[in-house]
Amino acid sequence: MNILQAIYEALESLNANKMRSGLTVLGIVIGVGAVIAMLAVGQGAQDTITGEISGIGTNLLFVFSGNFNEEVRNVQPLTVGDAEAIADPFQAPSILGVAPSVSKNNGVLSFAGENVKAEIVGSTPDYFSVRNFELSEGEIFNQDQVLGRASVAVIGADVAQNLFGRQDGIVGESIRIEGQPFRVIGVIVAKGGGGSFGSQDNFVVVPLSSAQTRFVRRSGDTVDVIYMQAVNADTVDSAVLEVEDILRVRHRITFGADDFTIFTQKDFVQTAQLITGTFTVFLGGVAGISLLVGGIGIMNIMLVSVTERTKEIGLRKALGARKRDILIQFLTESALLSMFGGLIGILVGWLLSVGVDVIAKANGTPLNPSIGLQAVLLATLFSAAVGIFFGIYPANRAAGLEPVEALRHE
Repeated sequence: MNILQAIYEALESLNANKMRSGLTVLGIVIGVGAVIAMLAVGQGAQDTITGEISGIGTNLLFVFSGNFNEEVRNVQPLTVGDAEAIADPFQAPSILGVAPSVSKNNGVLSFAGENVKAEIVGSTPDYFSVRNFELSEGEIFNQDQVLGRASVAVIGADVAQNLFGRQDGIVGESIRIEGQPFRVIGVIVAKGGGGSFGSQDNFVVVPLSSAQTRFVRRSGDTVDVIYMQAVNADTVDSAVLEVEDILRVRHRITFGADDFTIFTQKDFVQTAQLITGTFTVFLGGVAGISLLVGGIGIMNIMLVSVTERTKEIGLRKALGARKRDILIQFLTESALLSMFGGLIGILVGWLLSVGVDVIAKANGTPLNPSIGLQAVLLATLFSAAVGIFFGIYPANRAAGLEPVEALRHE
């Protein structure tokens, strides 16, 4: 029996039981559609999160106090002096800009009876260039205003919208931050997104000295984090080595673990990809269970078919059909069932992904499901494998029937 004849006979057999075949195919459709949709959602989430992280610059570095990998005693805090040493071009030629910062989450901002909660950041003028922020209007504060503890603020786009109902014509307005008056001198261009880590535009930046004395009390010139910008993406690794050497000298670390941790943009992207990759695999695995259920449905329908067609099998064998011919015939039927289900499932998965995209946009969630060729091939090949695997037992059972016993079957 050649393959074309096997396909023709399989189609005839499936067509003779349309309702039963359709319900069997439905199980595979649901499985393949679910796998493709879940993988698309997972990939979309990964693209969104890594895009948000990469959006703040590929050559950005962060220094935090404490060692995140192992326990260290007598941890020295980061200071403004550390930042000034890192900013020295002779000690760290790979560093372009440095911005020591302190912050307070959920600070209360108010204007004309409107109250919003936002992150309060205290830093230096370099903060805006290091963090790759641009202004839609106004200007940033200068070093004299930092030294003078000036009551000036640069606000994010969300803060502007929530407090004033607009994002322009705000410079010169006076707002209260934690009950204290500050004059708005600039508005930062919206970066958008932020659904995964909170809004990227819901913050206010004030001079470091003002934040230290009014909102975020720290001993001496201690800061929470030091943001640094490497000259370019190629000098990030050398910048890390230079900063490590400077801080080890300043913190008197001659041996043992460092009492600080340096992260690069690449570290955050890799961590986000690891987390979302695990999430995607989990979603795909859960959806894959429905494919197994569909495969069991194929096995069930093929066993019923073998029982119903026992006499037909006996007659074929009596007329000279070989065991291999019967095996190929029933395997072809199960493979066609899974193939039809896989093809329809691809369309269903695409429609589900489009639906998720529409719902996400309607709710303002920055999630764009992405269907990759890899996901389509994986779901299709897996569905075909399921059809063949669960068709082997019924096909073997049919091929193993004795002609005489099969002809006697009632």
